[in-house]
Amino acid sequence: MAIIADTSNHYKYVLLNAVSGHTFKAILMNTTFTFDRDAHATLADVTSDQIATNYGYTQNDKTLTTVSVSEDDVNDQAQFTCDDVTWTASGGDIGPFGAMIIYDDTDGDDAVVGCVDFGTDYTIVDGASWTGQDIVINLGIGS
Repeated sequence: MAIIADTSNHYKYVLLNAVSGHTFKAILMNTTFTFDRDAHATLADVTSDQIATNYGYTQNDKTLTTVSVSEDDVNDQAQFTCDDVTWTASGGDIGPFGAMIIYDDTDGDDAVVGCVDFGTDYTIVDGASWTGQDIVINLGIGS
C-alpha cells in the first residue's frame, strides 16, 4: 500500500507568510545561467552568474516593494508577489540577461526564493528602462 503525504494550501500560505516583513531583493542573471532548484539555495550559490555592476545596474541593490503572499485553493498553492521592478541604463548598456533571482536579504543565508526565467535574453540600451512585471513565485506541487 502506498502512503501519500500532502501539504494543505493554507500551510503553504503560512510558510510564506512567516517571512512577512523580510527584505527581498532581485538580481539579474547572465544569459548562460540555468536555475537549479536543488543547487541554488542561497545568494552565494548564484553570485558568479549575476551580471556585473555597471551602467545603472548595481549587484544586490534592488529591493522589492509591496511583497505579499496569498493562498490559491484553485491551483493548490501559495503565491509570493511583489511590485514591478525597473532598471534604467545610463552611460552604457545593461546586460544581456535572461533571468532574475529573488532572494531573502533578511535571512542569514540570503536564501533564494525563486527564479523568473524570461525565456529570452534582454539588453537594456543606454537611456532606456526595463521592467520585470507581474512577478509571481508559486509554492505548490512540484515547485
